[in-house]
Amino acid sequence: MRVRKVRLCILSAVLSLTASAPATSQDVACVVTDPTGTPLNVRTEPNGRIVTSLTNGSKVRRVEERRYAGKGWARVSSDAGELGWVFSAYLDCVSVGGDRWKSAPMHPRPPAN
Repeated sequence: MRVRKVRLCILSAVLSLTASAPATSQDVACVVTDPTGTPLNVRTEPNGRIVTSLTNGSKVRRVEERRYAGKGWARVSSDAGELGWVFSAYLDCVSVGGDRWKSAPMHPRPPAN
């Protein structure tokens, strides 16, 4: 009986750690593939304020993934190190095994009046 309680405690601890930790993705190269043809908004956080946009074909690095309101979001960076969140459905990603790739620059959105 005591062994069963110890196992249950260990299992509970492991499950609580994995449930609270965000899913991460290291060394993943992605290309923007928005089927609408419009620029992909880059945001401060999932569904947050728009800070810039990326055109189709832009290359970025996915550094984190997260679910928000039932949708997938990816935190991305460019070679310049800029970070932001994009709707992950519009990214086509593949793992890279140390190969270099060039990111397209992010284009800041003009300030709203």
